[in-house]
Amino acid sequence: MKSFSKGFFFGVVATASAVAGAVFSFKKTVVQPIEDQEARFEENRKRANRKSHAAHNG
Repeated sequence: MKSFSKGFFFGVVATASAVAGAVFSFKKTVVQPIEDQEARFEENRKRANRKSHAAHNG
């Protein structure tokens, strides 16, 4: 029974770490580039808005 408990605990820990690694990997490869691109678009929009207002101030 002691061997089963060790194996079960090790399996739970290994599965949890594999899931955490998969989630982290997904975030780095899919979510992070999208957030970076949205931030770049937002910065360009702000810059264009400031430029437009400065051009029309006279």
